[in-house]
Amino acid sequence: MSTPRISLAARLLQQIFPKTPDFYHLLYQQSHQVSITGDNLVRFMVNESLDAGRMLKEDEHEADRLRISNLHQLNSSFATPIDREDIYRAIAAMDSIVTYCKSTYNEMKALQLQPDECSKAMVVELQVGIKALEQGFFELDKNPRNAEQHAFAARHSERRIEKMYRKAIAKLFQGNDYLNMFKQRELYRHLSNAADKVHDTANVLEDIIVKTS
Repeated sequence: MSTPRISLAARLLQQIFPKTPDFYHLLYQQSHQVSITGDNLVRFMVNESLDAGRMLKEDEHEADRLRISNLHQLNSSFATPIDREDIYRAIAAMDSIVTYCKSTYNEMKALQLQPDECSKAMVVELQVGIKALEQGFFELDKNPRNAEQHAFAARHSERRIEKMYRKAIAKLFQGNDYLNMFKQRELYRHLSNAADKVHDTANVLEDIIVKTS
């Protein structure tokens, strides 16, 4: 059976108005990659897995590839089902989460830091927020009401991390080992910054839900 031929007019229309990418799926793919990075950071810090540390380096490369691909498709799309600026904000915020996860690993290696109970608790809670974002982007196109609940959960996770951060800093500066204090503070700060980006991503997710509902 011969393949139907596409008319010249149809080909011209495809070139002028190419098929719109599935941005809902692209954002979910990126959120899933962030979740993989979070899993590896937890494994590295909580389970002391050196293999997970090596995988964090690969995660950043894959995250960069997804970010560049998604931005390219966004810039070349004639129309988008979601506000163009919101797509860009979501891409940038999720990429920043990966960056802070990787910088946490880099700081620990450079400063020869071992995770303490405070940083372990923070990174586990960070992954709770990341998983909520992943589920939120998964539900976004199918069930926005559920997606909104996951956005709320991600923001709530960030608030818990900020409370952990303040308590950890207060406990840290009670001693006189100043070198270790400043080293540990850097570790806490990177995890707090990652949590801030989880909060930013949740806000974008919420904006998308409001605008598309």
